[in-house]
Amino acid sequence: MGRTGTTRRRALLATGAVAAAGALGACTQDGPGGTGAVPAAERAARAEAALRRRSAATSAALLARYDRVLAAHPSLTARLAPLRAAVAAHVAALGPAGASPPPGTAAPSAAPSAPGTPEPPARAGSTAGPATDPVPADPGVAVAELAVAARRTADAHAAALEAAPPEYARLLASVAAAGAAHAYLLTSEGTRS
Repeated sequence: MGRTGTTRRRALLATGAVAAAGALGACTQDGPGGTGAVPAAERAARAEAALRRRSAATSAALLARYDRVLAAHPSLTARLAPLRAAVAAHVAALGPAGASPPPGTAAPSAAPSAPGTPEPPARAGSTAGPATDPVPADPGVAVAELAVAARRTADAHAAALEAAPPEYARLLASVAAAGAAHAYLLTSEGTRS
């Protein structure tokens, strides 16, 4: 009997090549059943963007508290303005990459921050109460509450480290450390006055 042009070896090689090409295609294409690198990278980017929004909102809530305390107690401006400016820088740094800083983050003001400043997520790790929380009439108590809010903000940023990609985790760790230092300064300065 004569040979046909297809041998068993060639058939197996052809089938193996088709299977390998299909497997490679499934890894790189965004098709049904494919869990390729592009969707994973996109999911990671979306998760980081959401984390950035939450972190910026957490610091923005602290910034709004600084503004309310300064509006109620202008005599504290010299003491609180440098810390408030640092928190405003944190809001800008923590926000989504390429986004402009929220309104009211540039310089200390005697009024609460502009409408549109993000509020923190619903009480989970919240740093300060809603913008309607009254500021205590006693400046010492207002500063003590500000210290507690700074500590909660630092703790929230430290807790977010687990979900952060390496570069953003370094930024969050730095901001958390600065927040802890602010809480200490607010507390220690209050005991010296």
